[in-house]
Amino acid sequence: MNDKISALLRSIKELEDAIEDDLGKKRAEFRFTLEQRKIRFEEDVLLQHRRLKTGLIQHFRQVPLRELVTAPIIYGMIFPFALLDLCATAYQITCFPMYGIAKVRRSEYLIFDRSNLAYLNVIEKLDCFFCSYVNGLISYVKEIAALTERHFCPIKHARRILQAHSHYNRFVDFGDAEAFRRKLERLRRDLEKTQSAD
Repeated sequence: MNDKISALLRSIKELEDAIEDDLGKKRAEFRFTLEQRKIRFEEDVLLQHRRLKTGLIQHFRQVPLRELVTAPIIYGMIFPFALLDLCATAYQITCFPMYGIAKVRRSEYLIFDRSNLAYLNVIEKLDCFFCSYVNGLISYVKEIAALTERHFCPIKHARRILQAHSHYNRFVDFGDAEAFRRKLERLRRDLEKTQSAD
């Protein structure tokens, strides 16, 4: 990896650290803590949240008709997503150990913490659960696919791609045949080392 890319990756890490600092400030502002993945709001904040909760009858009165009409279509997507979840999990459980690739931890991608918000009613919590599941699942599957690509085909594309995965910058440049042949085994060994260090 060249010096410019290394410097950019360091900058990204610094920005991620700054975001985490900002999240810490938000936790203090909204008066909650994270204790071993458990969210704890201060008691008076919880009471305020409960007062702001919308009852189900009022909720359904306020829901636009388009949301009621499209809800079965949206929630019906749970079946293909659950199948994708099952297939991706089975794939990495069976294939990754054969290549020395550590399995992606599903629990790091599927985060269901919005149910701790006392100002959400049961329908809003269900909506949040669905969105958390689908978006977390897509990130989980993207990481599985990224590790697969890093093992088998660590070559950058000729064109810029949107939202490249976190492994992409380690790939060899498009068209650099010598580097690909020279670096492929080392890239695979580096992947195994990186995974075993985690």
